[in-house]
Amino acid sequence: MQTDNALIQEYLRSRSEYCFNELYDRYSGKVYAKCISILKDETKAKDAAQEIFTKIFLNLHKFGERSKFSTWIYSITYNYCIDAVRKNKKKQSLFADEIENPPDLEEEVPDEELFAMEVSRLKYVLDELPGDDRAVLLMKYQEEYQIKQIAEILGKTDSAIKMKIKRAKHKAKRIYDRQFAEPV
Repeated sequence: MQTDNALIQEYLRSRSEYCFNELYDRYSGKVYAKCISILKDETKAKDAAQEIFTKIFLNLHKFGERSKFSTWIYSITYNYCIDAVRKNKKKQSLFADEIENPPDLEEEVPDEELFAMEVSRLKYVLDELPGDDRAVLLMKYQEEYQIKQIAEILGKTDSAIKMKIKRAKHKAKRIYDRQFAEPV
């Protein structure tokens, strides 16, 4: 089996349909899955995945092997989907400003609080989070990317990613507490 880099070089040299199809087969499922996890709509995810692959293959000559091909694809996918979410913001919750701008971030939200949420409740919380916050939490906790990997994908510093994760965890906790807090 040829490596991604070998397929890319061959594709750039010969425009081989085989190379194109092989790279597409390797990554189309992952791109679609990431699109659906951010966009939350099958039709939009299918359209986004098509657009993303068009963008990837039109810009394949720009892939400089500074990172893994999968990281480069993930970065394009993430940025495309977040841009789509920003353009199509339709749903604003009543407490969006308070969730977006929590008053105090001094306290750290322990990972255990996120892990302790029931799956159905966690799904609700993730659905309520803004797309970029949901994506960064999924990268960290579902896909188990390291801070450095997330920073590389998003083109940010490690400290910016740590702060983004911290803020996203606070937003998730606030949504959870508002929706599922036990009455006193």
